[in-house]
Amino acid sequence: MSDAISLKVVEALSKDVGRANARIDPLDIERLGVKIGDIIQVKGDRGSAVARVMPAYPDMRGQGVIQLDGISRANASVGLGEKVQVESVAWVTADKITLTPTTVTPKPKDMDYIGSLLDGLPVRQGDLIRVSLFASRSADFRVQKVSPGRTVVIHPTTTLIVGQAVDKSTDTTQRLSYEDVGGLRRQVNRIREMIELPLRYPEAFARLGIDPPKGVLMHGPPGCGKTLIARIIAQESDARFFSVSGPEIVHKFYGESEAHLRKIFEEASRKGPSIIFLDEIDAIAPHREKVVGDVEKRVVAQLLALMDGLTRRNNVIVIAATNLPNNLDPALRRPGRFDREISIPIPDRDGRREILEIHSRGMPLADEVDLDHLADLTHGFVGADLEALCREAAMSALRALLPDIDFNLAELPYRQLSQMFVSMDDFLCALRDVEPSAIREVFVEVPNVSWDDVGGLNYVKQRLVEAVEWPLKYPELFKKAGVQPPKGLLLGGPPGVGKTLIAKAVANESGVNVISVKGPALMSRYVGESERGVREVFHTARQAAPCIIFLDEVDALIPARHAGGADSNVSARVLSQFLAEMDGLEELKGVFVMGATNRVDLIDSAMLRPGRFDEIVSLQLPNQKDREAILAVHLRNKPLAAGIQPEALAARTPGASGAELAAVCNRAALFAIRRTVETSSTGKVEDLQITISAEDFETALAEVFPVKEEESLP
Repeated sequence: MSDAISLKVVEALSKDVGRANARIDPLDIERLGVKIGDIIQVKGDRGSAVARVMPAYPDMRGQGVIQLDGISRANASVGLGEKVQVESVAWVTADKITLTPTTVTPKPKDMDYIGSLLDGLPVRQGDLIRVSLFASRSADFRVQKVSPGRTVVIHPTTTLIVGQAVDKSTDTTQRLSYEDVGGLRRQVNRIREMIELPLRYPEAFARLGIDPPKGVLMHGPPGCGKTLIARIIAQESDARFFSVSGPEIVHKFYGESEAHLRKIFEEASRKGPSIIFLDEIDAIAPHREKVVGDVEKRVVAQLLALMDGLTRRNNVIVIAATNLPNNLDPALRRPGRFDREISIPIPDRDGRREILEIHSRGMPLADEVDLDHLADLTHGFVGADLEALCREAAMSALRALLPDIDFNLAELPYRQLSQMFVSMDDFLCALRDVEPSAIREVFVEVPNVSWDDVGGLNYVKQRLVEAVEWPLKYPELFKKAGVQPPKGLLLGGPPGVGKTLIAKAVANESGVNVISVKGPALMSRYVGESERGVREVFHTARQAAPCIIFLDEVDALIPARHAGGADSNVSARVLSQFLAEMDGLEELKGVFVMGATNRVDLIDSAMLRPGRFDEIVSLQLPNQKDREAILAVHLRNKPLAAGIQPEALAARTPGASGAELAAVCNRAALFAIRRTVETSSTGKVEDLQITISAEDFETALAEVFPVKEEESLP
C-alpha cells in the first residue's frame, strides 16, 4: 500500500452523485499506486469514507483536488475546501448488507430494481447511500451492517436486507448538496464565501477585527433556485435552518407580528450557528412610503432593529429571497443589513444543460436522448420548468407503457420496470405541454413556418439569416471579428408582400423566444402606463435572451413626433422609451428587435438610424421568378389537373402580391370543392374525388384580378 496524499475537496459532477466516485488527477492516481476503478479511502479530521477512483476531466487537473459528491462528503464528515488524506484500501465483495431506509421504506418487489442501481457501489458500515429513482425521485438508506470485512463492494450476488421502519435517529428529509443546483456556480460561490466562512470559521473574522456579514438578498424570477440554494447552504454548512415565509409573520393582533419575528431571531441566536431564511421578504418588508397599513410599517421597523440593532447576534446569518426587489424598503438594502445582493438569473444554455442532467439523473434515458439539443430548445426555461419538463417526459414514457400494464397487480414487476425508457420523442412531446415561466405572460406560440414556406425573397432571407441566426449560432466568430451584432431590422413594403410571414419564419428557424408586441395593447390612457409596458417588454426579453421582439405595424406604435395633436405626448413618451431601451445607457444584449410596416415614412427618424434599426429591408412586389416560387409553395399540396404549371400562372399575374397569389390558389381550390359536391351523385365523402382544373384557376383569376384580367384580354 502506497503512502497517502493530501488533496482539497471540491464539488463533484452532477452525473457522479450517489455513485461514490472520486475524480482525481491522473498524475495523483499514479502517485497513489492505484488504477482507475480501484477503491480508495478518503479521510478527514472527523471521519472517513470509501470511493471509487475515476480520472478528473482536463479542466480540473493540476490543482491538487478530489471531486466528491455531497453523500461522500457527508460520510467522511468533510466540507468543501477542506484537506483530506487519500490512500488505497483493501476491499472484498459483500455477501450480505443490512440497510435501513431514512426517507421512505421501499416495497419488497422494488428491491430487484434498487439492487441493480447499487451494483458496484463501495460502502462501509454507517454510510449513507442514495438511489436515484424514476422522475427525479430518490431513496436514501443507512448501512447498518456489512459482511464480511469492513470495506465492501456491492455485487449482483450480494444479499440486501432492508428494514421496514424508517430510521428516526437521522434526518428524514433528503439531503441536498451543491451538485443538486445547476447553472449557478458563480452565484453559489459568492453566497458561500459570505455565509459558510463566518459560520464555520468565526475566529478568522475576529482575528481580522471585522464583523461578519449579516445578510444576503437573493432576487430573481420565480423558479430559478433561490429557496434551493438557501437549503443547500444550510445543509452543507451544518447550520440550523429557520425558514420563514413572509405571510406567516403577519398577525391580526397588535404587536403579535413583531413578537413572532423577535422569537425567531432569539431562537436562532440561542441555537447558533443558524441561518434564517426569509422567503418572499417583499410581503413582510415592503416600501414604507408605499404601504397604507400600520402593521407592515411596524414589521419593517422590527426587522431593521433585529438586523442592525443594539443587540449583537452570534452566528446568525439572514438570507432573503424575492422576485420583486424594488418593492423592498430601501433601509434594508444597505451594508450592515443585507451586505450583498445577488441576482439569480434565468439559466443560459450551459446552465440548462446542467439542470437537465441533474433532473434526469435517475431516469433510464434512451441512447438517442440529446440533452445538448434539449438545452438549445429551452430558451427562457428556469430550473422549475426544466424539472417539470423531465417529469412530463417521464409521464409520457409511462403512458406509452399503460396498454401493457396489468392493473390487477398491486405492484409493477421488475420486468416491466426494466423495460421503461425515456426517449427523445417523450421530451419533445413534453415540450409542447411545458411553457417557459419567465415569459409565460408574453409567450407567443411560434407557428410552424419554415423558409420553405416563403416563396422567393432569397436576398431578404439571406439578410435575415445573417442578422438573426448567425449572431446566435456563431457568437465567437463575431467576437473575433470585433463586430457588434445588429440590434434591429425593419421590414418595409406594400401590403401582402410577406413581411409578417418572413418574421414568422425567422422566429421559427432561429429557435429562440418570440415576444409579439401589438401597438394598441401597449397604449393606455393613464400617464406612465404605456412607457411601463415598453419597459416590461424589454426587461422580459433581456431575461429570456436570446429573444426576438416583433413589432407588427410599427408605424402605429412609434410614429414621427409632431408638434400639437391630441395624443402627441403619449406617442412621444412611448417613442422616447423605445429609443432609450434600444440604444440607451443600458446595453441591449441577446435581444433582436424586428419591425414590419408598409409606411416607413411615418416612423420617427430617430428609430431608423444605425444602432436601433440597423437595417431597413424593403420588400417589393414579386417579379416573374418570385411569383413562380410563391405559386409553387401554395400549389404543392393541392390535387392539380394535368397541365397546370406555376410558370404559366405567374405570367398571367404581373404586379400581384404574395397574398393575392395565395388567394388565387385558395379560391381555385374552393371552386373545385363546390363543383365536386354539386356533381356528386351519392354525397358520401369517401366517394368524392377532387381535382383543381384550369377552369377553376380562370374563375379565381377573374375574381381576384377583375380589372387586370379585362385589360389582358386581346
